[in-house]
Amino acid sequence: METKAETTTQVTQVLIKAPIQKVWDTLVKQDEVLPFFFGNVMHTTRFEPGAPIRMRSPNGKYTGVVGDVLEVDEPNLYSMTFKFTNYDDAVCRITHELVEVDGGTQYTLVAEGVPVDTKTAKSMAGGGKIIANTLKSCVERGKPTATGTMIMIMGKLFGFLTPKVSLSENWPMETKTPLPPGVAEAREPRS
Repeated sequence: METKAETTTQVTQVLIKAPIQKVWDTLVKQDEVLPFFFGNVMHTTRFEPGAPIRMRSPNGKYTGVVGDVLEVDEPNLYSMTFKFTNYDDAVCRITHELVEVDGGTQYTLVAEGVPVDTKTAKSMAGGGKIIANTLKSCVERGKPTATGTMIMIMGKLFGFLTPKVSLSENWPMETKTPLPPGVAEAREPRS
């Protein structure tokens, strides 16, 4: 009998003092380095459900994250499956929610179906806050946080240590990333 792995949900929120469309446009940029995604470049064939997403190094040699778009509701929400290529952990679901509020945009990063006590869980626990704060800084100030800048510098310096399993040739755009068990393809927005 197969037992279901225990999973958790991680939620990170930050208020970004900018209009919702500006936050959205920054969040979904393609083909340029995104400091809030640890200096990776987002690649996709199209930004709609079913399309693959790959987070690749600026030179395209390595792919750190793979997934498929699950939902898009511009400028309020996009959701995708999510897997670190260098970890042998289960896939989870990432949702970026944007809500217009007084004073700007409430950004919420939700990671669902994160396998407990895994490298993915540990990376996501600290990574969510870095993503949210660096996105905020990029939108509000036009540049990343000091932490975001250091992560990009470290990536350039130590990129050669990236494991071979993360070579982009191992993660073609045509390969689908399965939905995590027990996580619905569409979800209700958080209230």
